[in-house]
This record gives sequence, C-alpha cells and structure tokens, in this order.
Amino acid sequence: MSNYGLIILFALLAGFLIDTLTVVLNIRSQQDAPPTEVAGFIDLPTWKKTMAHARAKAALEIIASGSKLTALLIWWFAGGFAWLDRLVTSWKLGALADGVLYVTLLVLAFKLFALPFKIYNTFVLEARFGFNRTTLATFVDDRAKGLLLAIVVGGPVLTVVLFLYYFKKEFAWLYCWGIGAAFLVFILYIAPVLLMPMFNRFTPLPEGALRESILNYLQKVGVPFSGIFTMDGSRRSSRTNAFLTGLGNHKRIALFDTLLQRHPELEVVAILAHEVGHHVLGHVVRITVLGIGQLGLLCGLLAVAMQQPELHRDFFMDRITLHGGFVFFILLSVPLDLLTGPLLKAISRRFEYAADRYAADTCGNPAALVSALKRLAVDNLTLLTPHPWHVLLHYTHPPLLRRIAAIEQQARETKNG
Repeated sequence: MSNYGLIILFALLAGFLIDTLTVVLNIRSQQDAPPTEVAGFIDLPTWKKTMAHARAKAALEIIASGSKLTALLIWWFAGGFAWLDRLVTSWKLGALADGVLYVTLLVLAFKLFALPFKIYNTFVLEARFGFNRTTLATFVDDRAKGLLLAIVVGGPVLTVVLFLYYFKKEFAWLYCWGIGAAFLVFILYIAPVLLMPMFNRFTPLPEGALRESILNYLQKVGVPFSGIFTMDGSRRSSRTNAFLTGLGNHKRIALFDTLLQRHPELEVVAILAHEVGHHVLGHVVRITVLGIGQLGLLCGLLAVAMQQPELHRDFFMDRITLHGGFVFFILLSVPLDLLTGPLLKAISRRFEYAADRYAADTCGNPAALVSALKRLAVDNLTLLTPHPWHVLLHYTHPPLLRRIAAIEQQARETKNG
C-alpha cells in the first residue's frame, strides 16, 4: 500500500478513535447532580434527563460511526470499489455517464446504510426524550424531497465537475473552483425562497406586539429584510430556534413556532438580535469566503489525486478513472478535515461570542439574552458542562456557561464604564 492509502487508513482510524475518546471523556466528566453554577436554573430531574439524553446520543454516535467505518473498510478491502467500476463500465454508457453513475450509486449506498440510524434517532431516541414530532409520512416525504434535490441539483454539479476534469484537464480545478464559488453564493440567495419552503411552511408573522418590537429593533440597527416568518418547526421537533438567512435585501427572518410558544417577547427579540449580529458583523460573508477558499484548495488537490495511479491501486482499481479519483479524493480529504476542522470550529465559536456582544449592545437588555439562552438550554436538554476536548473538536458554539459569563462581564463593564 502506498503512502496515500496509509494516510487515508490512518486518518479514518485515528478520526474514529479520537471522536470516540472525546465522546467518552465528555460523558464520564459529568456530575450526577447539577453543579452550583447551573443549579439556579436547572433542577435535578431536568439535569438527570439531560445526562440520560447525552449518554443515549453518545452511544448512538459511537455505534453509528463505528458501523460506517467498519462497512467502509470491508467494502474497501473486499475490492468493492473495483467491482462497482467493472459493473458500471460493463453497461457501456460512456466515460462521463459511467462516472456520474458510479458516484451516485456509492452516495445512495451510503445514505441507505445510514438510514436505520436516522430512523432510530428520530423515532426512538428523540421520541424517548419528548423531542420528536415527525410522523412517518413526514419522514418519508423529507427523504423523497432530499433525494429529488440531490438529483436535480447534485446530479448536474457532479456532471459538470467530471466533465471539466475530463475535457479541461490543465485548468479543470480553476473552472470548478469558479463554478463552485458561484454556486455557493447562488444557494444563499435561493435557499430561503425555493429550497427551505420545500420542507417547511413559512407563514408571515401576524400583526401584534412582537412584530412591532422586531420591526422597531430592525429599524434601529438598520438591517434590511424581505420578510418575517413563523416556521412550523413543531411539525418535526419540539426544539426551538430562529435564524436569519439570505444576503443583502433578500434576508428572511424565520422564527420557529416552538420559540414563540415558550419565550416572551423580549427574549425572542434578543435571540433574533444574535442572528442579526452574524450578518451585521460580516460572519456570514467570512464563512462563505472561508468556504470558497477551502473549495479552491480541494479542487486543486482533486486534480492531483485524480492522476495518481498509486491511489487507484490502493483501492484495488485496475485502471485510473476520473470517478475513482473523485471518490478516493473524498477519502483523502479526511486527514485535511482532521487538521482544519478544529480551527474552523474555533472561528465559529469566536463569531458566536461576537454575536452575543452585538445582541446585548443593540437590545440594551443583556438579561433577556441570558434568560433566553438558559431557557433554550433547558428546553433542548443542552449539555451544560462539556469536556474541553469535546468542545475543541465538535462545538461550533461556546458552552452555555461561558457565553453567559461573557455577556454578564460585558454588562458589568458597560455599567461601570
């Protein structure tokens, strides 16, 4: 086995072991009773329920990731990649069609393998803790629409990528990078209008005190938007959330109906202010730019990987193929993700602190934001004392207690200053 294969194998095994270790450390570090810093807003029964939920999620995560890794290794060393290549090429559809079909079948197989874990998580684990409201019909409908989107959107994108690498070999990575960057920006525009309504119903927020408070706040901070909507999140889960999506004047505000049911007006505005902060402070643009930069790096590495005979031999392929190089590159990117993942999550956590500061400043009511965060944590059974290593590797948001401490420290400084 060449260095390519060894790197992939090591990264897959190391990634699984590191993830498993951090999950175990995270669970074992928890106390049987709520520590003093959280005892003021979470009682013992809720704490025990949160711990039970965390343990159940951790067990499912380890079993699911371990099963996926085992299946991948069996498929790899049993010659599955080469077998599928011989099967697809035997249909004599042409190089480009062979590549599209090869990747599509692998993705479909992966989705089907992961489906039982999604079913268990939705209808057993989430239901056990009172979160799930998804009916079987809604679950099937979501999967069908997701498959349709993959075919309508993902199919042409995959075809274009393989076409460029097949016919424009020298500058293929550059073309793909440009098209991919344009596609990412385009998705930010069309997602609120075309994609999200495929899965949820968005109803204009009715006239009333809450709408007036939101409009007054948005006018105060000077943020343009195209609409304020209530989203039927309760159709799938009892969890609460809010988000602001889109770019420029096409931003849409979405408030989960569960959020409106459980939070008073001041807290809803504070939560929305946090989301507004991400846009005003340029976090959405920066994340998009980082994504485009990462995409360019991946496109360049893909051009190299597609031409490596050693990489194909490591997967027992009899010949060099574009689609083989594409799939093996995805596996080769696992080591890159191990290195860049924690850095990107650290950037995301910094953005969350900044959005909290913005919300506390512009709302003028830090207590409402703190109260909202506490209520969100209790309602969503958020683990309040995660292990530092688990935060480092997995958390895109800072732990709740650190967020609250930062907000309260800012409020004290503002009051004294």
